[in-house]
This record gives sequence, structure tokens and C-alpha cells, in this order.
Amino acid sequence: MNRNNSIIWGIVLIVIGVLFALNALNITNIDIFFDGWWTLFIIVPCAIGLFTEKDKTGNLIGVGVGVYLLLCCQDILSFSTTWKLLIPAIIVIVGLNMIVKGFNAGKTNNIVIENTQNGDGMRSHSAAFSGCEARYDGEVFNGANLTAAFGGLKCDLRNAVIERDCVIQTTTAFGGIDILVPPYVNVKTNVTCIFGGISNKTVLNQGSPTIYINGNCMFGGVEIK
Repeated sequence: MNRNNSIIWGIVLIVIGVLFALNALNITNIDIFFDGWWTLFIIVPCAIGLFTEKDKTGNLIGVGVGVYLLLCCQDILSFSTTWKLLIPAIIVIVGLNMIVKGFNAGKTNNIVIENTQNGDGMRSHSAAFSGCEARYDGEVFNGANLTAAFGGLKCDLRNAVIERDCVIQTTTAFGGIDILVPPYVNVKTNVTCIFGGISNKTVLNQGSPTIYINGNCMFGGVEIK
């Protein structure tokens, strides 16, 4: 949990604790368990993610879903139209996000083409219902394809030789990918998250090779450190 996450969650917990205390002392009579109170477990984490995470798509969808369900529980909207509107809305949001990111993908595509023309292919690693570790100790790294489905994959580049910009394509579905990079490289992410998240704990290094991490993350996570 990064610094901003910790501060925001701390404030949320303090507010909840104060409300419980005021109710216990009969100073206030705030009904914490109102109709649809459980939707806050969707709304609050996703709302915090909008301010603390780089990729906003999954969190934006989560806030929308949570607010819609809350309105249904409050009888402001009808549950009968939930699936009629919810699924199309999610599809439209994801589609718009993919279009925007598609316009920004030109540089990474050029890097992949250049590396391929130089004979430097991208290796592929996958983990399905299991765990997998890929290490590049002492090897020249020019990119990779990483896939985790109902499993975990660790890509260790800390002892790899990274001489130029490269691309890592990631796909996660109900799984997780950990990417460990050496301290001298830059990392830029362009990952679409749907009920998932990406965490980039690296620092910016001007003039160093850049690793571009692209892909999709659904009900999973990607962590770079």
C-alpha cells in the first residue's frame, strides 16, 4: 500500500470509528446499516483507486456499478433494468478506453517491430492454474509476453541486461503478474484494468532505457517493483 492509499484509508477508518462511537454514546443516531450499505464495499475502494492508481478504467466501472446498485436498493432505480443497462455501459467504457490507448500504442508497436527486425524476438511465459517464474539472469532482455490465468507469474529482470527500450505484453485473468526490474530503468504502463489493478513502484530515471508494459487485467493484478 503506497503513501496516498494509506492516508486515504486511514481517514476512512477514522470516520467510520467516530460514527460508531457517536452512535454508541447516543450523541447521534446515524443509521450506518441503511438499505444498500453493502454497496460501499464496492464504491469506497474504487473511489479511492481513482485518486491513487494510474489506470482509472476498472475503478470508474466499479464506482458506476456500486452507485447504480445503491440507487436500486434505495428504490430510486429498478433492479429489473440492471443487466439491460449495466453490461452495455461496461462494454462502452472499456471500448472507449481501448480506443484511447490504441492511439497511444504507436511507439510500443514500433519498438516491437524494430526488435523483431533485428532478430530479437519476444519470449512468452504463461501460468494457468499454477505458478511460474521467468528469470533473465545475465541475458539481454528485449521484451516478453506474460500471461496469467487463475495462477501467478513472476518475471525477474533484476539481473537482466537491458540496453534499449522494450515492451512487455501482459494478460491477466483471475491471476497475478509480478515484474521485478533493475533500478536503472524506466517503466511506463498502459494496462486496461477491469475489476483489477496495476501497481508501479519504480522511480523515474531520466535518460535510461524504458520498459513499456501493455495489456489487459481482468479480476487480477500486475505489480512492478
